[in-house]
Amino acid sequence: MSILSVATAPRRRALRSAAQVAADVATDGTLADMSAGESARVLGIAAEHDPAGARRMFDLGFVPGAEVRMVRKAPLADPVVFRVAGYEIALRREQARWVTVAAPAS
Repeated sequence: MSILSVATAPRRRALRSAAQVAADVATDGTLADMSAGESARVLGIAAEHDPAGARRMFDLGFVPGAEVRMVRKAPLADPVVFRVAGYEIALRREQARWVTVAAPAS
């Protein structure tokens, strides 16, 4: 196995199909479902609709297992600001729906 394949293997697992994400949403939710101040753990990213956008989200720190907290919403609820990997990022609600999350274990 090459170094490249080892380095990229986790990324392939994180970019998930819409069906896989839909199955998780049935019991969990997406970033778009979160309320201000709420924290969650990233389960995965749906990549079907915009693979490049999903890859960018992964590169920004929305990786499986990452802790994410919703900081605030804009007055008209779009965009939404999240804290992940030590910094804040604003996402459109459509993009926030790509990321499946679960409530962190207490």
